[in-house]
Amino acid sequence: MTRFLFLIPLVLSVLWFIYLRVNGWTLRQGLRGFIYILIFSSFVAIVYTLLLWLTGR
Repeated sequence: MTRFLFLIPLVLSVLWFIYLRVNGWTLRQGLRGFIYILIFSSFVAIVYTLLLWLTGR
């Protein structure tokens, strides 16, 4: 399962990009959303790393 974790930011970014295009917004206007996606994905990666480290896998 951990090998598919890269899909989280990829899918979220594509969905955010589609949302921006459908509503007629530019990428510049939606930059904050991409930053939030990056922060959320980093948090998930850190949690999974800590869990793997704590369980000794």
